[in-house]
Amino acid sequence: MNPTRLSETMSAGNPVPQPRTGSTALRILLGAQLRRLREARGISREEAGAAIRATHSKISRLELGRNSAKERDVADLLTLYGVRDELEREAILELARRARTQGWWHRYSDILPSWFETYIGLEEVASAIRTYEVQFIPGLLQVPDYARAVILLRHTGAPPEEIEHRVGLRIARQRLLTEPNAPKLWTVLDEAALRRPLGGREVMREQLRHLIEITELPNVTVQIVPFDAGGHAAAGGPFTILQFPEPDLANVVYIEQINSALYLDKPRDVDDYMEIMDRLCIEAGSVAAGRRLLEEILAAT
Repeated sequence: MNPTRLSETMSAGNPVPQPRTGSTALRILLGAQLRRLREARGISREEAGAAIRATHSKISRLELGRNSAKERDVADLLTLYGVRDELEREAILELARRARTQGWWHRYSDILPSWFETYIGLEEVASAIRTYEVQFIPGLLQVPDYARAVILLRHTGAPPEEIEHRVGLRIARQRLLTEPNAPKLWTVLDEAALRRPLGGREVMREQLRHLIEITELPNVTVQIVPFDAGGHAAAGGPFTILQFPEPDLANVVYIEQINSALYLDKPRDVDDYMEIMDRLCIEAGSVAAGRRLLEEILAAT
């Protein structure tokens, strides 16, 4: 399938996100700048908090990018930190204004837990997404009927309109794969994810065809760890590594749990998972071998 046609297929009939604004990333960048300015002046978080009538924990959350910052608070902090140059002040205040812009996913706020909202915001601005999955096809590569089957496993009692809303969110995320400056998606799948039937025979056939077709995009790579490879490096389970071009955005390892998620950004943790991912890519079959296996499973399904 032609990549242009693939892009049309992925977005047809689904809500199309706006261009990648990256409000989550902007909050992190703003927080990093405020932290550097505070530390350069030798000011404690307690002193900074007092300047904006807040606690030191609020300053900590602002500096980590976990909370939006009011423009007035940022202006007061800049004054406290001795930033007098009007151009510098305006640049930081404009960053604060942009960081408060709601992302396209706000329309899904009724079904979107805060711990996953953070992930979507980071996914939007990542330059590379490396993911390993053993049980399911990753959300960025799911077709609607397969996504619906996966969602129903967790939300069996939800009304049909909620299920469709959740499917819409999952498919809307996929738009970023075909946008200008799209991230590199490198997925390693355990063969088990391809052979676990979800949604019925026709749904699995559609999903397998989609996996074959989407690798025509130059930024999408799929490798498969076949059963006959035996044990491998990722014995601990699925994970995703998000990499960013901005130096102030630390790379993040995302590990999803049932009702929460872990975000690891300490260099040592990220390096450990990066090493595991690199080993997985070596232990997995080649891209060509993975495509052949996909075609064999599709033919047998």
